[in-house]
Amino acid sequence: MDDDTLRRTMLFDFFGELLTDKQREYFDLYHNEDLSLSEIALRAGISRQGVFDIISRAEKTLIEMESKTGVVQKWLDTQSGLKQAEEIALELKRLSGADVATTKLAETLISVLDSIR
Repeated sequence: MDDDTLRRTMLFDFFGELLTDKQREYFDLYHNEDLSLSEIALRAGISRQGVFDIISRAEKTLIEMESKTGVVQKWLDTQSGLKQAEEIALELKRLSGADVATTKLAETLISVLDSIR
């Protein structure tokens, strides 16, 4: 999955409920179900241009919401931070050797991080 596809999917997952029913449906059919504009237009009984316009407005709305809130980027940053914390905890556990207390703390931290994800 390329970066644009992943970003669109994440925007839809986070903000899709803010779209109109048609925008949500056509966006999903086009990007997630991989239907062409012509196939969607045939199903909906409208022109390809009409479908394109609805999808374009949906994408614009999703991008604007992310621009205003930064929620997707904050989520990505959080996931990255959790991964980094887990790597540190694993390294701490490895380095603790025979120190039972440190090993137990590292295992607890790893467990907590797993539960957050």
